[in-house]
Amino acid sequence: QVQLVESGGGLVQPGGSLRLSCAVSGFIFSSYSMGWFRQAPGKEREFVAFISWSAFIPNYADSVKGRFTISRDNARNTVYLQMNSLKPEDTAVYYCAATSSRLGSQYPRGYNFWGQGTQVTVSS
Repeated sequence: QVQLVESGGGLVQPGGSLRLSCAVSGFIFSSYSMGWFRQAPGKEREFVAFISWSAFIPNYADSVKGRFTISRDNARNTVYLQMNSLKPEDTAVYYCAATSSRLGSQYPRGYNFWGQGTQVTVSS
């Protein structure tokens, strides 16, 4: 079965850091581009970052550029999102997703598989 399992979310103060992980199974991980999306209550799902079939070509939303870093470890079938300098507006459920497109995508409809999400709350 295809599974994507996020972990690492939690409560953090503004300016703090969290590292999200997404462990995947059931498909050939190295053949998929991986993305992170987030969704706050009452809002649409928002693109955060993706990393293409090439681990050297990441892409970020303007809102997180310079603060977040996406990476992947093909040997461990895991994609990560390092989040630094967190802001209250980063509060959301964060979802890991996979697309068979070698280029990756900023659009949720382009992704084949999704995880269940992990909650990130940034608050004093």
